[in-house]
Amino acid sequence: MKRFYEQAKAVPLDAGGYGVALDGRRVRTPAGRPFALPSRALAAAVAGEWSEQGERVEPRTMAMMTLSATALDRVAPRMREVAAEIARYGETDLLCYRDSGDSDLARRQNAAWQPVLDWLAEAHGVRLTPVAGVMPAAQDGTALEALRRAVDAHEPFRLTALHTAVAATGSAALGMALIGGRLDACRTWRCARIDDEWQAERWGEEEDARKRGAALRDELAAVERFAALL
Repeated sequence: MKRFYEQAKAVPLDAGGYGVALDGRRVRTPAGRPFALPSRALAAAVAGEWSEQGERVEPRTMAMMTLSATALDRVAPRMREVAAEIARYGETDLLCYRDSGDSDLARRQNAAWQPVLDWLAEAHGVRLTPVAGVMPAAQDGTALEALRRAVDAHEPFRLTALHTAVAATGSAALGMALIGGRLDACRTWRCARIDDEWQAERWGEEEDARKRGAALRDELAAVERFAALL
């Protein structure tokens, strides 16, 4: 899309919150909803993304705009469904499936992942049980219910950040740790990549895998920034 405006700026909204105006005209979401953000900092970041566009507007370079629009168009109207989808990751959480025995991979997994599960249990009462191997193992219903309650406590914008992190990593525990401030984006990325890095050390890394790893790193960094701006 060709750039059609000169100036982008954050503006307060009469109904509360903050929006973004392009040459004085307020931005709306792709679905046509009011673009109402909870903080001036987030609105300023989105306005900055619009300002940084060149002759053409490239949505793929506007992570804060994309996450904000997702929160307003896709998450806020269906909070319970999104929360349930996130909570279901606890049934097969990445951090619960470890290599067997005392292998190098198992030691790496235990060292990186167990502290996250311990934090999740202490902070939210979610006690997920790790197992050896990759065969699905049922988690305790009490733990899954506690995870659902913890997820339900997030408002739409934080729920959007959480959903993005969980879907990207395959782990509700890692998503909760990132949004809850237990891990930063870099450590979350490293936790999510342990299996891939271990394999790459032994057999090399294909270009597609390298690109997927870089995309995951960028996505988690954007989620971390988005949550901080709220």
